[in-house]
Amino acid sequence: MQVTNTQSTTTQATASPVISSDFETFLKMLTAQMQNQDPLNPIESSDFATQLATFSAVEQQVLTNDLLKNLQTQFSAMDMSQMAGWVGMEAKVLAPGYYDGNPIDLMTYPLSTADSAELVVTNEDGDEITRFAIPIESDTMQWDGTDADGNAVADGLYTFTVESTKDDEVVESLSAEVYSRVTEARTTSQGVYLVLEGGSIVHSNDVSGLREAV
Repeated sequence: MQVTNTQSTTTQATASPVISSDFETFLKMLTAQMQNQDPLNPIESSDFATQLATFSAVEQQVLTNDLLKNLQTQFSAMDMSQMAGWVGMEAKVLAPGYYDGNPIDLMTYPLSTADSAELVVTNEDGDEITRFAIPIESDTMQWDGTDADGNAVADGLYTFTVESTKDDEVVESLSAEVYSRVTEARTTSQGVYLVLEGGSIVHSNDVSGLREAV
């Protein structure tokens, strides 16, 4: 925070002399304009007032832009400081989950009016690994990392989709949320992004839950 404040002060100090210099140049130009005007057709005083008002508006816009840049820098530093505390925790996100031999916790949310629902698991290549029935009334479950034959799958990223069926027709297909460990926080011009275990990257605004790693 001290660095951010110092940068803000420096920016303001730099901007002020520039604006002051521009204003002195404007006054010199205005004086020259008055000295060289046609005596038989002098410039109306209202025109001078308009020019001065225009310069003042530009000057104010410059100051406003500098202020917004300073605020953006400060907010980015604050966001980064906050998100750094998320590293090592588990974030609930709509993203592929990384299987490393431990079960993956899922938030499934089947359609409540459906007759039945299935969880479909696909690998990084988009190949279906397994699918199995899940309770309509349950929102949470674990995938144990086995395929359709009950064999353990290889470590890697897996995507989970909930298909809700009514009258033997799939009426809704939605991605399930997963809990993934946060390994890194990155600040960009679009905000703070989180790198999850396995390499998935999500915006911090897309995190719907956070918990201690289990």
